Amino acid sequence: MKVIDSGMPEEKLWSTFFNVELILSELEIDKSINDLVEIGFGYGTFTLPASKRINGTLYAFDIEDNMLQLLSQKLSVAKIINVTPEKRDILESCTGMDAESVNYVMLFNILHHNKPNDFLNEAWRILKPKGKIGIIHWRSDIPTPRGPEVIIRPKPEHISQWIDFAKFYLHKSPFILEPYHFGLIITKK
Repeated sequence: MKVIDSGMPEEKLWSTFFNVELILSELEIDKSINDLVEIGFGYGTFTLPASKRINGTLYAFDIEDNMLQLLSQKLSVAKIINVTPEKRDILESCTGMDAESVNYVMLFNILHHNKPNDFLNEAWRILKPKGKIGIIHWRSDIPTPRGPEVIIRPKPEHISQWIDFAKFYLHKSPFILEPYHFGLIITKK
């Protein structure tokens, strides 16, 4: 099931909306991570840079055939071998990953779905204890050049309400990722 209002502009324009290296640093994506899952990789804006920061494998999932082909081409050209891209509808069939098998899950610009807990529950299932979920989303407090309709964008306080504090704790409180996003990190207990 495709997340509503998830269309993307041309890649060149899309890449101008993010300071990728800053976002990855703020979200603590680094060599302490062995295996990482990215749900909804799109153009691979974060996939390739994140793959160079971790020690293990980056498992990248997206629902779109064309995005899978594009990412596969980019990986081949860049000679990156630690990324496993897969076309999969996470909301219909989960990731297919073993329980407690990864250190980190990236949920970037995807929680505007009408059932965001489906993503959070799958992330919890596949995360090892002390594993982290990095979340970014479009801000709703300022005008942005893209993103889903403001009315369906999650605010940091919404995400805090969705978190099951029996399963997670807030590792890094919501923070601004200039110019158009906010981020936060939660950790599995």
